[in-house]
Parts: sequence; structure tokens; C-alpha cells
Amino acid sequence: MSSHDSARRAAFASVVFDADSTLSAIEGIDWLGERRNAAVAAQIADLTNQAMDGRVSLDQVYAERVARIRPTRDELQLLSEAYIAHVVPGMTALVADLHALGVTTAVVSGGIRDALLPLATHLGIAHERVHAVDLASTANDQVLDALLGDQPLATSRGKVTVVEQLRRSGALSQPAVMVGDGATDAAARESVGTFIAFTGVVRRAAVVDAADHEAVDINALRSLLIL
Repeated sequence: MSSHDSARRAAFASVVFDADSTLSAIEGIDWLGERRNAAVAAQIADLTNQAMDGRVSLDQVYAERVARIRPTRDELQLLSEAYIAHVVPGMTALVADLHALGVTTAVVSGGIRDALLPLATHLGIAHERVHAVDLASTANDQVLDALLGDQPLATSRGKVTVVEQLRRSGALSQPAVMVGDGATDAAARESVGTFIAFTGVVRRAAVVDAADHEAVDINALRSLLIL
């Protein structure tokens, strides 16, 4: 940071980021769906949009998407690389500047955790601060076709629950903020206190309506997080 930047201060003590269409400009589950035939890809994208817009419950579609795609462990590695290749320009620098100001960052996502961990490393976010969905293989092979036990972040209220747990445990200092693009991120506002709708990748009107602030790009997001 420059000498001018060093005089700046953080607006929040903790920032919780969504991952897909927020830290990275792709939706991981849709990316995986595109590895299948056109019909499956279209079905997955439609289910994702319905869930992110809040038109259907994530609970209704998450396991269905996984069962239809049946991603392999190798495909998750490729997805990790795609996440990193499509990091929102300026996001890496923003996270670094937040850390330099002593801000705690975390990722709370409905994405697949194994695919998100390399992205977190790229951004400088510790793995223990990445909260996402773990998958399982019903045949104990390379195909991941089911949720691994109880996965709260595969549900519409999951982010509310996880963020509340982090706050109560002291893992998130106050004041805190949630940054994301979807209905599940907006729902977490009740646990974290403030919600910023990041619309630099996709803009969902209902999500913006539920937000305290809208950040139309990385510069707008920076101005809301660093004063």
C-alpha cells in the first residue's frame, strides 16, 4: 500500500465473501455442468439461476445438480484452475489490502470446498476460513455424486447458520459484512449485520433490493470496505 493508503482504515473488522460470481467470475457448478452435454448444462444453469434469484430453495436443487453432473476429482482440480484464472480483476489486491489493515476475511460459499481451497490460497485466505460444501462418492471411486453427510451450505439458510456460528465463536470480529451476489448471501445479513450486493459479475434485482449497499465493480467494493 502507498503512504496515502496507509492512512486509510477498514470499514469493517471482518469481511465474509461468497466465492462464485464474487471472488471469481464463474459459477463452479455451472462450469462443471458445461463439461456434460448441452441439455444437462442448460438444466444446471437454470437451476442455479433460480436458486440464486431466490425463486426456488437451494435445498431443492443442490443435491439434484450434483447427482446430474457427477463430477470427478480430476474435474474439481480443473475447476480450481478455472476459479483462479477468472478471479475478479483487482480482488487479489483488495484482499491483501484488507489483511494489511488487520481485517479478518472468510469465505462462506455454496461451492465445492475442494475446488475452492486453491482459490483461497491464491487470494491469501487461510483454508480454515473457507466454509463450503463437501461431496462424497457413493461408489467410493473418483466420481463425487452425493453430499458428504449434513452440509448446511447446500441449503438456502446455510449461510445464515454458518455466519452466526462464526460470529458467536468469535471467529468474526464486529462490525462484519457479507459480500456476495445471491439470495443466500442476502439472507446472511441477519447474522452478520450488513450485506453488500456485489454486481460486478451478475446483477440480481431481488438481491440488490435486500442489500445495504450495491458494489457495481471492484472499485466500488473497495470504497465500501476501505475508507
